[in-house]
Amino acid sequence: MNQPIRCAWAQTHPLNAEYHDAEWGVPEYDSRALWEKLILDGFQAGLSWLTILKKRDAFREAFDGFDPERIARYDASDVERLLGNAGIIRSRAKIEATIGNARAYLAMRDNGEDFAEFLWGKVGGRPIQRDFERDGPVPTQTPLSEEISKALKKRGFKFAGPVIVYAWMQAVGMVNDHAVECHRREPVARMG
Repeated sequence: MNQPIRCAWAQTHPLNAEYHDAEWGVPEYDSRALWEKLILDGFQAGLSWLTILKKRDAFREAFDGFDPERIARYDASDVERLLGNAGIIRSRAKIEATIGNARAYLAMRDNGEDFAEFLWGKVGGRPIQRDFERDGPVPTQTPLSEEISKALKKRGFKFAGPVIVYAWMQAVGMVNDHAVECHRREPVARMG
């Protein structure tokens, strides 16, 4: 049986292929889901995405289903509990950033700023369709990811630098960076 053509990174492990085919690049418009994916991209910093995929269920369990209301109330004992959890990435800085990011997310909401509307507004509400043959190699960051990073940091977010933000933009479908020959490029483009 012929394997579909995928983006190169998705061909390195079955979990990567499964994630690529089902989730990566699919436009996500739910605020809480967007926030969860931003947090996971922050945890990925310095690691492979495969590491996060292998630990994603453990992350969801450890962080109460990524419920910002609950995470915003975490205290020092929760930080210690999470640091002792071998199922997740045990980085104090990333754990504390997640708690702060839950508070920043809730502050945006409480100020009448919907997370999804705010972020999708940066791309005009529709995914950016990139063409590698015309646009050149896939970037690790763009002027737009720098702009979004600055806007998030201004609102109190951490682990939201322009490289993390660009990887997150790809994951949540704000930009379609599927390779031209990838079997998911056109289906994802039609979703936008």
